[in-house]
Amino acid sequence: MERLDSFLYRIKKSPLTIAGIGIILCLLLTALFAPWIAPYDPYQISPSNRLKPPSAKHWFGTDTAGRDMLTRVIFGTRISIRIGATVVFLAVVSGSLIGLFSGYVGGKFDEVVMRITDVFFSIPYLVLAMAITAALGPGLLNAMFSLSIVWWPIYARLIRGQVLQIREAPYIEAARCLGATRRRIVFRHILPNALTPIIVQASLDFGNAIMYAAALSFIGLGAQPPTPEWGAMISLARNYLQDSWWFATFPGLAILVTVIGFNLFGDGIRDMTDPRLREV
Repeated sequence: MERLDSFLYRIKKSPLTIAGIGIILCLLLTALFAPWIAPYDPYQISPSNRLKPPSAKHWFGTDTAGRDMLTRVIFGTRISIRIGATVVFLAVVSGSLIGLFSGYVGGKFDEVVMRITDVFFSIPYLVLAMAITAALGPGLLNAMFSLSIVWWPIYARLIRGQVLQIREAPYIEAARCLGATRRRIVFRHILPNALTPIIVQASLDFGNAIMYAAALSFIGLGAQPPTPEWGAMISLARNYLQDSWWFATFPGLAILVTVIGFNLFGDGIRDMTDPRLREV
């Protein structure tokens, strides 16, 4: 209870963290209640309303098919949250398990795993994700799978470093002397004490996953039209920037606000969990 009170107290002292939490809550509520919030069907075509500017009827204007942009941005929130959650979950689970056993087992297994991660780190994330998605075929599911493959080495390296420190701790030696199995030591004693940096990294990567998925959709490798995904909407709008500014502006602002929200939240969690960064 004291830890929870201390945690809440530190949150109250960080306005930027509160702002990040507020943005995330708004995004989650928008995604959850999208069918009730949106004024129109996101796939409803109306040629007579093609490329209408923002008005009382269409707050964010319309696109080339006459679809309401506000509705599509709202439903895009649901897709983007699903993208971030899926990519981060797959990367955290796979990378953490690999890094956990790599750090604890050590030896040749650890050496092989670390050399594999070096290969991944030597290639820019977006370029590697583009190559994998192109090989698998364009599509939102393939884009999410590709991004999770790109990001697992980050978590593998991160948790491996934590394991190398924790496995030599006195309480781990005590557990070995008491006859605890390797599985119990790894999952009961080491993993819970190595989760904090993983949580911080995951909160930062959530927004980045949404941004990278939008980039893949922008070049035609991610979500395909008429899916109301922010990157795909911007890709469709790039030929109309001069005459229909609203077409690309509002999906772009949605990406900007989402990434800022998760970055603020991630930075706040990092500051609160790292003793070196806490305010006295």
